[in-house]
Formats: sequence, structure tokens, C-alpha cells
Amino acid sequence: MAKGLIWATAEDLARNRGRVLSLYRQILRSINSPKLPLTFAARLAKKAEVRAIFLLASEETSLHNIEDLIDTAEYSLSLLRKGEIPKYIQ
Repeated sequence: MAKGLIWATAEDLARNRGRVLSLYRQILRSINSPKLPLTFAARLAKKAEVRAIFLLASEETSLHNIEDLIDTAEYSLSLLRKGEIPKYIQ
């Protein structure tokens, strides 16, 4: 359970760190999947977009927004594994 009621504490952020890093790595690996109809340049561009999204999201301190971002990343990963490109990185 979160220690902060609205804003994330250092403990909350540390607890989510491994989960977020794992999602980040899995999404980057999934973009390399041969199931996706992307050229090499398009794959590099999509990876850059993912990095930018995670970089901006790393500054988020609201507990609810952090959970929403994690849920979105998990949903996007499930689409990538099916061979589909999520709309937010299309």
C-alpha cells in the first residue's frame, strides 16, 4: 500500500522502480519483433518515442497518474506482443 495519500513518497517511487524498468525494457524489446510491420528506421523512431515517454513520465509524482501510466504501459506491451502498434506511439 502506498505511504503517500496523493503524492508519491520516495518509498512509493522505489517500490515501482523495478516494475517500470522491466516494462521499459520489454517494450523496447517488443518493438524489435518481426511481427511488427516496421522498417529499421521506423523501429529506431518508435524506440526514441518510447524513451521520451518514459523520460517525461519519470517526473510524475501523483500516485494515481503513476498507476495509470503503468497500466497504459502494460496494455501497450500486450498489443506489441500481438503484433499491433499502440495508438499512442503510432
